[in-house]
Amino acid sequence: MIRSYFGIKDTPFSLNELSLLPQQEDVFEMLKVHAQQGGFCVIIGEPGTGKSVLKQALCKYSDQEKRSKVVTLSRTLHTYWNMVQLLCESLKIEANGNPFKNEKNLVYEAQNLNRSGKTLITIVDDAHLLHIESLKRLRLLFEDFPKNHNLILIGLPSLLMNLNLRVHEEIKSRLTYSVIMRKLNFEDLQGFILRELSGCGLGPQVFTEEALHLVSKSAEGILRKCRNLVLSCLLEAVRHQTRQVTLEIVNSVLIQPHWRKETEFLLPEIKERRP
Repeated sequence: MIRSYFGIKDTPFSLNELSLLPQQEDVFEMLKVHAQQGGFCVIIGEPGTGKSVLKQALCKYSDQEKRSKVVTLSRTLHTYWNMVQLLCESLKIEANGNPFKNEKNLVYEAQNLNRSGKTLITIVDDAHLLHIESLKRLRLLFEDFPKNHNLILIGLPSLLMNLNLRVHEEIKSRLTYSVIMRKLNFEDLQGFILRELSGCGLGPQVFTEEALHLVSKSAEGILRKCRNLVLSCLLEAVRHQTRQVTLEIVNSVLIQPHWRKETEFLLPEIKERRP
């Protein structure tokens, strides 16, 4: 709807087309280096701070750069043996009913990739949901992989807090790189919005200065909130049959309950009962 109304070819803020921000670019380069030397990396951050965009960039890099292979594992609530089967499927290895043979086949495929001159990057997304015993068994499995392999855990800050426990020192002591994806400051967030709009063929005039200021402030430095708010404003502009997002349009989006603080939409009688 947005593309047809504004007469543009690309969808604004498409995850497959988002360019990396400077902080993401630095992390991206470090992850590639650790893949060459053998790494165990942890990327943490609050929801919406750009971890998924970084994962997409690594997958896209694998498609373009034939010297690397990226495997992603997102369903982290499975048991260890189910995750081994999912890894086999990601590497296009025929998984069978023998879990130990599946492990052996994974190691064999990793060695084949190494002999062909390729680096292997395994990404475990939402790793904070991963049971610690499953993580320990994955770590033991990857010990048999060639050294040009990088295991990357992506999750919420609770992941690193869990690894900081003394009982998990055997895992934390093997980390080679860790980073926190920070929120963007106000100016960088405005620049991000204008750059993405320009990249899909929309000029800065699409948002008035006041509307852009309010969007940047309401996103609170979080990329996902920024993306969703901008897209909602553009859809609202389409509904109003206007080609410019004004302050009134942004406010009409922000009155939706999920954009407001909890206490702002509680019924008066509920507010009175809260301590």
